[in-house]
Amino acid sequence: MNFAGSLGPRPRNLEVQDLASFDRLVGAGAVNLHGWHAQSLDLRGRSAALKRVNVEGAMFLGCTFDEGMEGNLRSRGALIFPKLVGVPFDPYRASLYSPAQLYAGLATSPYEELPDARIYHWSIQPGQRHRVDSTLASALHDHAIGDALDELTRSAPWTRDSIVGVMGGHAAPRGSTDFAQAARLGSLLARDGHAVATGGGPGAMEAANLGAYLSQASDGDLEAALGTLAVVPGFRPSVSAWARAAAAVVERHPGGTPSLGIPTWFYGHEPPNYFATHIAKYFANAIREAILLELCHGGIVFLPGAAGTVQEIFQDACENYYGAREKVAPMVLVGRRHWEEEYPAWPMLRSLAAGRAMADCIFLVDSVEEAVEVLRRG
Repeated sequence: MNFAGSLGPRPRNLEVQDLASFDRLVGAGAVNLHGWHAQSLDLRGRSAALKRVNVEGAMFLGCTFDEGMEGNLRSRGALIFPKLVGVPFDPYRASLYSPAQLYAGLATSPYEELPDARIYHWSIQPGQRHRVDSTLASALHDHAIGDALDELTRSAPWTRDSIVGVMGGHAAPRGSTDFAQAARLGSLLARDGHAVATGGGPGAMEAANLGAYLSQASDGDLEAALGTLAVVPGFRPSVSAWARAAAAVVERHPGGTPSLGIPTWFYGHEPPNYFATHIAKYFANAIREAILLELCHGGIVFLPGAAGTVQEIFQDACENYYGAREKVAPMVLVGRRHWEEEYPAWPMLRSLAAGRAMADCIFLVDSVEEAVEVLRRG
Protein backbone atom coordinates (compact mmCIF):
# COMPACT_ATOMS: atom_id res chain seq x y z
CA MET A 1 0.00 0.00 0.00
CA ASN A 2 1.39 3.41 -0.90
CA PHE A 3 1.39 6.07 1.79
CA ALA A 4 -1.96 7.20 3.06
CA GLY A 5 -2.68 8.54 6.51
CA SER A 6 -0.99 10.23 9.39
CA LEU A 7 2.57 11.40 9.74
CA GLY A 8 2.33 10.68 13.46
CA PRO A 9 5.36 9.90 15.60
CA ARG A 10 5.23 6.09 15.23
CA PRO A 11 3.49 5.06 12.00
CA ARG A 12 3.01 1.28 11.84
CA ASN A 13 2.91 -1.16 8.95
CA LEU A 14 3.38 1.57 6.38
CA GLU A 15 4.41 0.01 3.08
CA VAL A 16 6.53 2.33 0.95
CA GLN A 17 6.73 0.91 -2.54
CA ASP A 18 8.10 3.71 -4.68
CA LEU A 19 10.69 6.44 -4.39
CA ALA A 20 8.15 9.22 -4.85
CA SER A 21 6.33 8.11 -1.69
CA PHE A 22 9.59 7.81 0.23
CA ASP A 23 10.72 11.29 -0.81
CA ARG A 24 7.30 12.79 -0.10
CA LEU A 25 7.13 11.29 3.38
CA VAL A 26 10.65 12.24 4.39
CA GLY A 27 10.27 15.66 2.80
CA ALA A 28 7.03 16.21 4.72
CA GLY A 29 8.88 15.81 7.98
CA ALA A 30 8.66 12.13 8.90
CA VAL A 31 11.39 11.53 11.47
CA ASN A 32 10.54 8.06 12.81
CA LEU A 33 10.45 5.16 10.36
CA HIS A 34 9.41 2.57 12.93
CA GLY A 35 6.96 0.23 11.20
CA TRP A 36 7.94 1.28 7.68
CA HIS A 37 8.33 -1.50 5.12
CA ALA A 38 10.35 -0.23 2.17
CA GLN A 39 10.15 -2.66 -0.75
CA SER A 40 12.62 -2.93 -3.63
CA LEU A 41 13.63 0.73 -3.59
CA ASP A 42 16.86 2.10 -5.03
CA LEU A 43 17.86 4.34 -2.13
CA ARG A 44 21.25 5.30 -3.48
CA GLY A 45 21.64 9.04 -3.10
CA ARG A 46 19.32 9.11 -0.09
CA SER A 47 21.92 8.41 2.59
CA ALA A 48 21.69 11.89 4.07
CA ALA A 49 17.93 11.55 4.47
CA LEU A 50 18.28 8.09 6.02
CA LYS A 51 20.85 9.35 8.51
CA ARG A 52 18.50 12.12 9.65
CA VAL A 53 15.67 9.82 10.69
CA ASN A 54 15.15 7.17 13.35
CA VAL A 55 15.18 3.80 11.59
CA GLU A 56 14.76 1.51 14.59
CA GLY A 57 12.09 -1.07 13.70
CA ALA A 58 12.03 -0.15 10.01
CA MET A 59 12.31 -2.93 7.44
CA PHE A 60 14.09 -2.62 4.10
CA LEU A 61 13.29 -5.49 1.75
CA GLY A 62 15.48 -5.92 -1.32
CA CYS A 63 16.56 -2.28 -1.35
CA THR A 64 19.79 -0.85 -2.79
CA PHE A 65 21.92 1.58 -0.76
CA ASP A 66 25.04 3.66 -1.04
CA GLU A 67 28.19 1.85 0.05
CA GLY A 68 28.34 1.43 3.82
CA MET A 69 24.70 2.42 4.38
CA GLU A 70 23.45 -1.08 5.15
CA GLY A 71 25.80 -1.36 8.10
CA ASN A 72 24.77 2.08 9.30
CA LEU A 73 21.09 1.17 9.20
CA ARG A 74 21.60 -2.17 10.95
CA SER A 75 23.62 -0.53 13.71
CA ARG A 76 20.69 1.81 14.33
CA GLY A 77 18.09 -0.95 14.61
CA ALA A 78 16.77 -1.37 11.09
CA LEU A 79 16.07 -4.80 9.63
CA ILE A 80 17.64 -5.42 6.22
CA PHE A 81 16.35 -8.20 3.99
CA PRO A 82 18.93 -8.42 1.20
CA LYS A 83 18.43 -9.13 -2.47
CA LEU A 84 18.71 -12.85 -3.12
CA VAL A 85 21.45 -13.80 -5.55
CA GLY A 86 20.57 -16.03 -8.50
CA VAL A 87 16.80 -15.56 -8.20
CA PRO A 88 15.19 -14.52 -11.52
CA PHE A 89 12.37 -12.54 -9.90
CA ASP A 90 11.84 -9.90 -7.24
CA PRO A 91 10.71 -11.64 -4.02
CA TYR A 92 9.71 -8.25 -2.60
CA ARG A 93 7.72 -6.93 -5.57
CA ALA A 94 5.11 -4.34 -4.71
CA SER A 95 2.53 -5.03 -7.42
CA LEU A 96 0.90 -7.74 -9.47
CA TYR A 97 2.35 -8.70 -12.83
CA SER A 98 1.19 -7.43 -16.17
CA PRO A 99 1.36 -9.55 -19.32
CA ALA A 100 4.04 -7.24 -20.65
CA GLN A 101 6.24 -7.97 -17.64
CA LEU A 102 5.95 -11.75 -17.79
CA TYR A 103 6.37 -11.72 -21.58
CA ALA A 104 9.02 -8.99 -21.75
CA GLY A 105 10.97 -9.43 -25.00
CA LEU A 106 8.22 -11.43 -26.73
CA ALA A 107 8.50 -9.50 -30.00
CA THR A 108 12.09 -10.54 -30.62
CA SER A 109 12.84 -13.54 -28.40
CA PRO A 110 11.38 -17.04 -28.01
CA TYR A 111 9.20 -17.69 -24.99
CA GLU A 112 11.88 -19.88 -23.43
CA GLU A 113 14.03 -16.78 -22.90
CA LEU A 114 11.28 -14.62 -21.37
CA PRO A 115 10.80 -13.92 -17.63
CA ASP A 116 7.82 -16.26 -17.17
CA ALA A 117 9.69 -19.23 -18.64
CA ARG A 118 12.95 -18.43 -16.85
CA ILE A 119 11.18 -18.27 -13.49
CA TYR A 120 9.46 -21.60 -14.14
CA HIS A 121 12.70 -23.32 -15.12
CA TRP A 122 14.38 -21.90 -12.03
CA SER A 123 11.58 -23.36 -9.88
CA ILE A 124 11.95 -26.90 -11.25
CA GLN A 125 15.72 -27.23 -11.05
CA PRO A 126 16.66 -30.44 -9.21
CA GLY A 127 16.47 -29.93 -5.47
CA GLN A 128 15.32 -26.34 -5.84
CA ARG A 129 12.18 -26.73 -3.76
CA HIS A 130 14.17 -28.18 -0.87
CA ARG A 131 16.78 -25.43 -0.66
CA VAL A 132 16.32 -22.90 2.13
CA ASP A 133 17.17 -19.88 -0.02
CA SER A 134 14.80 -20.97 -2.78
CA THR A 135 12.02 -21.76 -0.34
CA LEU A 136 12.49 -18.38 1.30
CA ALA A 137 12.48 -16.56 -2.04
CA SER A 138 9.31 -18.33 -3.20
CA ALA A 139 7.52 -17.73 0.10
CA LEU A 140 8.47 -14.05 0.17
CA HIS A 141 7.31 -13.68 -3.42
CA ASP A 142 3.93 -15.32 -2.77
CA HIS A 143 3.44 -13.16 0.32
CA ALA A 144 4.18 -10.05 -1.76
CA ILE A 145 1.71 -11.16 -4.44
CA GLY A 146 -0.96 -11.80 -1.81
CA ASP A 147 -0.34 -8.37 -0.34
CA ALA A 148 -0.62 -6.72 -3.75
CA LEU A 149 -3.79 -8.65 -4.51
CA ASP A 150 -5.30 -7.62 -1.18
CA GLU A 151 -4.55 -3.99 -1.99
CA LEU A 152 -6.12 -4.33 -5.44
CA THR A 153 -9.39 -5.63 -3.99
CA ARG A 154 -9.82 -2.62 -1.76
CA SER A 155 -10.82 -0.38 -4.64
CA ALA A 156 -13.39 -0.38 -7.45
CA PRO A 157 -13.95 -2.28 -9.66
CA TRP A 158 -12.15 -4.93 -7.64
CA THR A 159 -14.25 -4.96 -4.48
CA ARG A 160 -14.79 -8.60 -3.65
CA ASP A 161 -18.58 -8.52 -3.96
CA SER A 162 -18.14 -7.52 -7.60
CA ILE A 163 -15.63 -10.23 -8.51
CA VAL A 164 -17.07 -13.19 -10.41
CA GLY A 165 -14.88 -16.19 -11.10
CA VAL A 166 -14.92 -18.16 -14.32
CA MET A 167 -13.57 -21.69 -14.00
CA GLY A 168 -13.23 -24.10 -16.89
CA GLY A 169 -10.99 -26.45 -18.78
CA HIS A 170 -7.59 -25.43 -20.09
CA ALA A 171 -8.04 -27.66 -23.14
CA ALA A 172 -10.64 -25.61 -25.04
CA PRO A 173 -8.76 -24.55 -28.20
CA ARG A 174 -9.05 -21.19 -29.83
CA GLY A 175 -11.51 -21.44 -32.69
CA SER A 176 -13.77 -23.86 -30.82
CA THR A 177 -17.37 -23.26 -29.76
CA ASP A 178 -16.36 -23.71 -26.11
CA PHE A 179 -13.72 -21.00 -26.44
CA ALA A 180 -16.15 -18.59 -28.10
CA GLN A 181 -18.78 -19.23 -25.43
CA ALA A 182 -16.30 -18.58 -22.64
CA ALA A 183 -15.34 -15.31 -24.32
CA ARG A 184 -19.03 -14.40 -24.60
CA LEU A 185 -19.42 -15.10 -20.87
CA GLY A 186 -16.48 -12.89 -19.94
CA SER A 187 -17.87 -10.08 -22.07
CA LEU A 188 -21.37 -10.29 -20.60
CA LEU A 189 -20.08 -10.38 -17.04
CA ALA A 190 -17.85 -7.35 -17.56
CA ARG A 191 -20.68 -5.44 -19.26
CA ASP A 192 -22.79 -6.11 -16.17
CA GLY A 193 -20.13 -4.42 -14.05
CA HIS A 194 -18.43 -7.52 -12.68
CA ALA A 195 -14.68 -7.86 -12.37
CA VAL A 196 -13.82 -11.17 -14.04
CA ALA A 197 -11.30 -13.48 -12.36
CA THR A 198 -9.90 -16.72 -13.80
CA GLY A 199 -7.09 -19.15 -13.17
CA GLY A 200 -5.10 -17.10 -15.65
CA GLY A 201 -4.16 -19.90 -18.02
CA PRO A 202 -5.13 -21.01 -21.54
CA GLY A 203 -8.42 -22.46 -22.81
CA ALA A 204 -11.63 -21.25 -21.18
CA MET A 205 -9.60 -19.07 -18.81
CA GLU A 206 -7.96 -17.17 -21.66
CA ALA A 207 -11.30 -16.85 -23.43
CA ALA A 208 -13.05 -15.37 -20.38
CA ASN A 209 -10.25 -12.85 -19.87
CA LEU A 210 -10.39 -12.01 -23.58
CA GLY A 211 -14.14 -11.42 -23.44
CA ALA A 212 -13.79 -9.17 -20.41
CA TYR A 213 -10.91 -7.26 -22.00
CA LEU A 214 -12.94 -6.51 -25.15
CA SER A 215 -16.26 -6.00 -23.35
CA GLN A 216 -16.40 -2.33 -24.31
CA ALA A 217 -15.58 -3.06 -27.95
CA SER A 218 -18.17 -4.11 -30.49
CA ASP A 219 -19.34 -7.68 -30.99
CA GLY A 220 -17.65 -7.46 -34.38
CA ASP A 221 -14.33 -6.66 -32.74
CA LEU A 222 -14.66 -9.69 -30.48
CA GLU A 223 -15.48 -11.91 -33.45
CA ALA A 224 -12.47 -10.55 -35.32
CA ALA A 225 -10.23 -11.21 -32.32
CA LEU A 226 -11.52 -14.78 -32.09
CA GLY A 227 -10.68 -15.24 -35.75
CA THR A 228 -7.16 -13.88 -35.26
CA LEU A 229 -6.53 -16.18 -32.34
CA ALA A 230 -7.93 -19.24 -34.11
CA VAL A 231 -4.93 -19.20 -36.45
CA VAL A 232 -2.87 -20.40 -33.44
CA PRO A 233 -5.28 -22.76 -31.63
CA GLY A 234 -3.07 -23.61 -28.67
CA PHE A 235 0.24 -23.03 -26.95
CA ARG A 236 1.69 -26.25 -28.31
CA PRO A 237 3.99 -26.56 -30.18
CA SER A 238 4.90 -22.87 -29.80
CA VAL A 239 4.08 -20.70 -26.79
CA SER A 240 5.79 -17.85 -28.64
CA ALA A 241 3.33 -17.97 -31.55
CA TRP A 242 0.38 -18.43 -29.18
CA ALA A 243 1.34 -15.41 -27.07
CA ARG A 244 2.21 -13.21 -30.05
CA ALA A 245 -1.25 -13.76 -31.54
CA ALA A 246 -2.77 -12.54 -28.27
CA ALA A 247 -0.36 -9.62 -28.00
CA ALA A 248 -1.39 -8.55 -31.50
CA VAL A 249 -5.04 -8.38 -30.38
CA VAL A 250 -4.10 -6.31 -27.34
CA GLU A 251 -2.00 -4.00 -29.49
CA ARG A 252 -5.01 -3.38 -31.76
CA HIS A 253 -7.23 -2.74 -28.74
CA PRO A 254 -5.14 -0.97 -26.09
CA GLY A 255 -6.73 -0.03 -22.79
CA GLY A 256 -9.25 -2.85 -22.56
CA THR A 257 -11.37 -3.61 -19.50
CA PRO A 258 -9.26 -4.90 -16.60
CA SER A 259 -9.60 -8.49 -15.45
CA LEU A 260 -7.68 -10.77 -13.15
CA GLY A 261 -5.72 -13.97 -13.73
CA ILE A 262 -4.34 -16.10 -10.89
CA PRO A 263 -2.03 -18.74 -12.43
CA THR A 264 0.79 -20.73 -10.87
CA TRP A 265 4.31 -21.79 -11.73
CA PHE A 266 3.42 -25.16 -10.22
CA TYR A 267 1.74 -25.74 -13.58
CA GLY A 268 4.35 -23.67 -15.37
CA HIS A 269 4.12 -25.77 -18.52
CA GLU A 270 0.84 -23.89 -19.09
CA PRO A 271 1.68 -20.25 -19.81
CA PRO A 272 -0.37 -17.34 -18.47
CA ASN A 273 -2.77 -15.76 -20.92
CA TYR A 274 -2.15 -12.29 -22.30
CA PHE A 275 -5.65 -10.89 -21.71
CA ALA A 276 -5.71 -10.77 -17.91
CA THR A 277 -4.49 -7.23 -17.26
CA HIS A 278 -3.59 -8.07 -13.65
CA ILE A 279 -1.75 -11.33 -13.00
CA ALA A 280 -1.26 -12.72 -9.50
CA LYS A 281 1.10 -15.58 -10.26
CA TYR A 282 2.05 -17.83 -7.35
CA PHE A 283 4.54 -20.60 -6.78
CA ALA A 284 2.29 -22.42 -4.29
CA ASN A 285 -0.68 -23.85 -6.16
CA ALA A 286 -2.69 -24.64 -3.03
CA ILE A 287 -2.48 -21.01 -1.92
CA ARG A 288 -3.38 -19.82 -5.40
CA GLU A 289 -6.48 -22.02 -5.60
CA ALA A 290 -7.72 -21.01 -2.17
CA ILE A 291 -7.25 -17.31 -2.86
CA LEU A 292 -8.96 -17.49 -6.26
CA LEU A 293 -12.08 -19.05 -4.73
CA GLU A 294 -12.00 -16.75 -1.72
CA LEU A 295 -12.00 -13.60 -3.86
CA CYS A 296 -15.12 -14.42 -5.85
CA HIS A 297 -17.82 -13.13 -3.53
CA GLY A 298 -19.95 -12.30 -6.58
CA GLY A 299 -20.16 -15.98 -7.49
CA ILE A 300 -18.40 -18.49 -9.70
CA VAL A 301 -19.42 -19.82 -13.09
CA PHE A 302 -18.10 -23.31 -13.81
CA LEU A 303 -17.79 -24.06 -17.52
CA PRO A 304 -17.30 -27.62 -18.78
CA GLY A 305 -13.98 -29.00 -17.59
CA ALA A 306 -12.35 -32.10 -16.18
CA ALA A 307 -10.33 -32.91 -13.04
CA GLY A 308 -9.20 -29.38 -12.21
CA THR A 309 -12.65 -27.88 -12.63
CA VAL A 310 -14.28 -30.70 -10.64
CA GLN A 311 -11.81 -30.05 -7.83
CA GLU A 312 -12.65 -26.34 -7.89
CA ILE A 313 -16.39 -27.08 -7.76
CA PHE A 314 -16.09 -29.12 -4.59
CA GLN A 315 -13.48 -26.89 -3.00
CA ASP A 316 -15.92 -24.01 -3.45
CA ALA A 317 -18.81 -26.22 -2.32
CA CYS A 318 -16.96 -27.08 0.88
CA GLU A 319 -16.57 -23.39 1.77
CA ASN A 320 -20.25 -22.76 1.04
CA TYR A 321 -21.30 -25.90 2.91
CA TYR A 322 -19.70 -24.75 6.15
CA GLY A 323 -20.09 -21.01 5.61
CA ALA A 324 -22.61 -18.75 7.29
CA ARG A 325 -25.55 -17.77 5.09
CA GLU A 326 -24.16 -14.31 4.39
CA LYS A 327 -20.89 -15.86 3.22
CA VAL A 328 -22.42 -18.21 0.64
CA ALA A 329 -21.76 -17.15 -2.97
CA PRO A 330 -23.62 -18.40 -6.07
CA MET A 331 -22.29 -21.46 -7.91
CA VAL A 332 -23.46 -21.73 -11.51
CA LEU A 333 -22.61 -24.86 -13.51
CA VAL A 334 -22.95 -24.50 -17.30
CA GLY A 335 -23.75 -27.59 -19.36
CA ARG A 336 -26.41 -30.00 -18.13
CA ARG A 337 -25.15 -33.02 -20.04
CA HIS A 338 -21.56 -32.37 -19.01
CA TRP A 339 -22.27 -31.97 -15.28
CA GLU A 340 -25.04 -34.56 -15.03
CA GLU A 341 -23.64 -37.33 -17.24
CA GLU A 342 -20.03 -36.92 -18.38
CA TYR A 343 -18.72 -35.63 -15.04
CA PRO A 344 -21.75 -35.94 -12.73
CA ALA A 345 -20.78 -33.27 -10.25
CA TRP A 346 -24.29 -31.80 -10.16
CA PRO A 347 -26.04 -34.71 -8.39
CA MET A 348 -23.38 -34.74 -5.68
CA LEU A 349 -23.46 -30.95 -5.35
CA ARG A 350 -27.24 -30.97 -5.04
CA SER A 351 -27.08 -33.68 -2.37
CA LEU A 352 -24.51 -31.73 -0.38
CA ALA A 353 -26.59 -28.57 -0.58
CA ALA A 354 -29.84 -30.15 0.64
CA GLY A 355 -30.96 -28.48 3.84
CA ARG A 356 -27.99 -26.10 3.88
CA ALA A 357 -27.77 -22.34 3.37
CA MET A 358 -26.14 -23.00 0.01
CA ALA A 359 -29.19 -24.84 -1.36
CA ASP A 360 -30.62 -21.64 -2.84
CA CYS A 361 -27.29 -20.63 -4.36
CA ILE A 362 -26.46 -23.53 -6.69
CA PHE A 363 -27.65 -23.55 -10.29
CA LEU A 364 -27.36 -25.75 -13.37
CA VAL A 365 -27.93 -24.07 -16.74
CA ASP A 366 -27.28 -24.80 -20.38
CA SER A 367 -25.88 -21.52 -21.69
CA VAL A 368 -23.64 -18.67 -20.65
CA GLU A 369 -26.52 -16.26 -21.16
CA GLU A 370 -28.54 -18.20 -18.57
CA ALA A 371 -25.59 -18.12 -16.21
CA VAL A 372 -25.34 -14.34 -16.45
CA GLU A 373 -29.10 -14.01 -15.88
CA VAL A 374 -28.83 -16.10 -12.71
CA LEU A 375 -26.21 -13.71 -11.35
CA ARG A 376 -28.33 -10.71 -12.33
CA ARG A 377 -31.17 -12.04 -10.19
CA GLY A 378 -28.78 -12.11 -7.26
